[in-house]
Amino acid sequence: MDYKDTLELPATSFPMRGNLPQNEPKAYQQWKEGKVYARMLKNRQNAKETFNLHDGPPYANGHLHIGHALNKILKDIINKYHYFQGKRFFYTPGWDCHGLPIEQQVEKKLGKEKKDSLSKVKIRELCRKHAQEFVGIQSAEFLELGVVGDFDNPYKTMDFAFEADIYKTLCKIAKKGLLKERSKPVYWSWACQTALAEAEVEYEEKESDSIYVAFALQKDALEVLGVKEAYCVIWTTTPWTLPANSGIALNPNEEYALTSDNKIILASSVQKLFEEGIVEAKIIKTFKAQILENKHAINPLNGRDSKIVLGEHVAANEGSGCVHTAPGHGEDDYFVGLKYNLPVLMPVDDRGCYDETLTREKLFFNPEEFVGQFVFDTHKRIFELLGDSLLKHRKIKHSYPHCWRSHKPIIFRATKQWFIVLDEPFSKEGKTLRQIALEAINQTIFYPEHGKNRLYTMIENRPDWCISRQRDWGVPIAFFRDKRSGEVLLEDEALDFIASIFEKEGCDSWWSKNVEELLAPKYRENAKYYEKIHHILDVWFDSGSTWSAVLESKRYESGNYPASMYLEGSDQHRGWFHSSLLVSCAVNEKAPYKSILTHGFTMDERGEKMSKSKGNVIAPKDVLKEFGSEILRLWVAMSDYQNDQRISINILKQVGENYRKIRNTIRFLLANTNGLETLEMESFNAIDLWILQRAKETFEVVNEYFKAYEFSKGLQELNFFLTSEFSGIYLDLCKDSLYCNAPTSKERKAIQSVMALIGGRLFGLLAPILTYTIDEALSYAQSKALLESCGISVNKDVFEILYTPLPTLKIPKQDFTYLLALRSAFLEQIDSLKKDSKIKSTLEVDLVLPRSLDFVELNTWLMVSSVTQKGEGEVLGSFMLEGEEYLLIKARGHKCPRCWQYTANNEGDVCLRCREVLKHKGFDV
Repeated sequence: MDYKDTLELPATSFPMRGNLPQNEPKAYQQWKEGKVYARMLKNRQNAKETFNLHDGPPYANGHLHIGHALNKILKDIINKYHYFQGKRFFYTPGWDCHGLPIEQQVEKKLGKEKKDSLSKVKIRELCRKHAQEFVGIQSAEFLELGVVGDFDNPYKTMDFAFEADIYKTLCKIAKKGLLKERSKPVYWSWACQTALAEAEVEYEEKESDSIYVAFALQKDALEVLGVKEAYCVIWTTTPWTLPANSGIALNPNEEYALTSDNKIILASSVQKLFEEGIVEAKIIKTFKAQILENKHAINPLNGRDSKIVLGEHVAANEGSGCVHTAPGHGEDDYFVGLKYNLPVLMPVDDRGCYDETLTREKLFFNPEEFVGQFVFDTHKRIFELLGDSLLKHRKIKHSYPHCWRSHKPIIFRATKQWFIVLDEPFSKEGKTLRQIALEAINQTIFYPEHGKNRLYTMIENRPDWCISRQRDWGVPIAFFRDKRSGEVLLEDEALDFIASIFEKEGCDSWWSKNVEELLAPKYRENAKYYEKIHHILDVWFDSGSTWSAVLESKRYESGNYPASMYLEGSDQHRGWFHSSLLVSCAVNEKAPYKSILTHGFTMDERGEKMSKSKGNVIAPKDVLKEFGSEILRLWVAMSDYQNDQRISINILKQVGENYRKIRNTIRFLLANTNGLETLEMESFNAIDLWILQRAKETFEVVNEYFKAYEFSKGLQELNFFLTSEFSGIYLDLCKDSLYCNAPTSKERKAIQSVMALIGGRLFGLLAPILTYTIDEALSYAQSKALLESCGISVNKDVFEILYTPLPTLKIPKQDFTYLLALRSAFLEQIDSLKKDSKIKSTLEVDLVLPRSLDFVELNTWLMVSSVTQKGEGEVLGSFMLEGEEYLLIKARGHKCPRCWQYTANNEGDVCLRCREVLKHKGFDV
C-alpha cells in the first residue's frame, strides 16, 4: 500500500508564485468595471463612523514618479484600513490644473514666438487641453497601483464650477477685509516674470559680489558727532540695489564706533573689519545709535539723501552694523521704511532690467547708460562709479533664494500685488488670521508630532501672503477697479454675477468678454469707468481652497468638512497644509483638517536624491513591469515613511522575499482549511489556546500600530509572529495531526479552526496593504469557516472583509515561557545530533523528563515520538534547564510507515492511531 495516498495532504489551487505583473492589471480592470468604490460605500452605508482623506492634488503635468506612488499608496492603505475596520470612507482624487509648468510645456511645444502671437484665450485653451491629457494619463497610472477611489468623478481645479468656487472663496476673503493691494517687495522671478510665494522659493548656493561702501554723513549727522568728516560703512551683496537706497539702518541696542579714519561701524566689529583692511583699528569715540536717528548721509552713486534709521533686524554678527536700506527691494527694508516714511524706489522692470525710473528719479548721476541693462550685469560699472567710496570688494558663495521653476536667482522687487493680510483683526473676537491659524494648529493631530512645530513656526513667522501672479493660466483675481476713485468694486451683486459666468463658461470669459458683458446690469451704464484687474491667483490659493470646492459643494462623494486627514510630503508644511489652513481660517475660522500626516522623500539605496543624470531613477512603471504593484505597496508599508525612503532594485527584491513568505503562509492556510465548514472550538488543546492567545495579543498590537498609521512597526510585529511562532512553531508541529489524523478527528478540526480564526484576522489586517493578494486568496478559499472569520457572508472577495478581533478564549494553564525555553534547548541538541549524523528527524527521539510537566501535548510540542519520566535506551544527548536534566534517548518504538512516528509495536506495522484511521477509510489492516 502506498500510504501517501491515505494522508489528508493540503490541497489548494492558490499558486505559489503570484505572477503579479501579468495578473494584477486584469484584477484592477475588473475592480474598475465593477465600480468597487461605489460598492464599498454601499457596504458601509449604515456604518457608525466615517473617515475622509481629502486628496492633495498632484500637478496635471508629466507621468508619475516614485514619490507619487509612495503618496497615493499610503493614502490608499489608510483609506482601506478604515474601511476594513468597518468605517465608511470617502476618497475623491483630484488634480491641480493651473499654473506656470503647464504654460511652460505649452510654450515648449509652440515655441516662444508662436505663443506670444496667440491670444490669452487660445493659450488657456491649449493649457486646458494639456492638463486634461495628463489627468487621464495619471489617473490610469494610479489605478495600476491598486488604488481605489472615486476616479469616475475626480476633482479638477480647471473645471468651470471649480474655478467659480475658487473665485467665490476669494470674494469671501475680500469681503472680510483681509485682501489688500499694495506696493511691497516680493520674491520676483525675472526668468518667469512673476511674483513668487514663499513656497515657490528654494535656496541654492550662489556666488555674489560682497562690497563695503562709504556713505558720507551730512551736516546734521556730523554736528551730533562733533566731527567735520565721517562715513557710515554699509555692507551689501546686492550692489544693483544701491541706486534705490533711501536709508541706512543701525541696531538700536548696539554701540557704534568712530575710527581714526572717520569710519562708523559697530564697535564690536572694528577688529574684524580692521583685519579685512576696511577701517583703521584705533577708535576715536563710541556712541549709541540713537543719536544718529533721522539724521542723513549721502548716496555716493547719485547724491540723494539717505536717512539714518533704527531697526531691530540689523544683525550684530555680520557686516558692519550699518545696513543699506532700499524699501523697494527688501522686506525688512520695506517695514522699517514704513516706520520712517522712506521713499520706495523700484527702478527694475519685470525682466530684471533697469527701467526709466532711473532717469525720472535721477538714481545715477548718468542714468541713461543703465536703462535696459539686466541688473546682475551692472555691478562692474557700479564699482567704477563708486570710486574711492568702494572700500572693499570680494566674491562670496552663500545660500540665496532661487525660483523653484526656473532655478534662477530671484530678486526682491516692489510691485502692485494682492495680499492676504495676517495681522489685521477681523473676527468677532477681534482676532487676526495669524492668531486663528495658530490656534487651529493646536487643535490638529499631527503624524509625526514634530510636524506641528514645523507648521506652527512657519505660520508664526511668515509675512502676509502674496496671492497675485502675472501669468496666463489660472483663476483671475476678477475684480473691477473704478478708474475715477481707484477703489475696487466688491459689491455682492457684482461679484456674484462674475461667479455665475465662470460657473457656466469658465474663467476664460474674463479675457474673452468685455467689461460691459462682465458687469452686473446695475453697473453697466458706467462701464467706461471700470477696468479689469489682470492678475491671476497663486496656484497655492487654488489648491488651498479645494476643501470648499470639494467637501462643501456636494458635487463629490467626498465626506464632510473638515476632512479627517490631509496627507502629503513633508514639504507641504510650507505648501498645501499651509495655504489650506490660511484660506479655511480666513473663511470659517477653523482648519480644514482634523489631522495631518506627512511622509518623506524617495531616495536611491545610498540615500542620494534621484536624477536622470545620475541614472538612479526608479520609475513606477518599471517596478510594476518587473515586480508588480503588491511589492511596491508592501515596500511603502514596510518603510518608515515619516523619514526619507530608500528604494532600488535590490531593496525591492528583499521586499519580494518578504512577500513570498507571506504568500506561502496564506497558501498553507488555504490548503489546510480546505473543506472546513464550521469552527470546532470545544476541542482546543493547550497548544491551540497558546497560539490563539499569542495571535490575539499580536493582532491587537498590530492593529494599534495600524490605527496610529505606524504600518512598518505593525508589520514587524506581524512578521515576527508569523515567522517565529505561527509558521515557525504551530504550523510545523500541526502537520502530523493535519495529514495523518482522520478527516473527522476533533483534534484535526480544532487545528483547522485555529487556522481559520487566525487566517481570517490575518487577511483583514493585510487587506489594506496587499489588497490584490488577499482578493486572489479568497477566490481560492474552500472553507466557509475561513470566510466567516473574515467577516464574509456573500461575494467571496476582499471588499467584503470586515475585521473583528479574535474572540477571548480561556488561557492555557501551562507556563509557555518555560515551554518555549524547553523547546529552544531541545532543538539546540537536535541540531547537534543532526550535524553528527546520529539522527535525521526529531521523531527518532524520545525525551526523558526529570519530572511531570502536566502537559499531555509535550510530544507534539517537541515533535518527538514520545515523552516519559522513566526511559531506558541509548542516550543520544542531554541538556539542562533551570537546574534540571533532560535526556534524549533513541526512540524505543518502531517507525510507522504512514506517519513516521516511532510508535508502532512491530517493524513494518502502522501505529495504533494510523490503524484506526485506515480502518475508518475502509482499508483492511
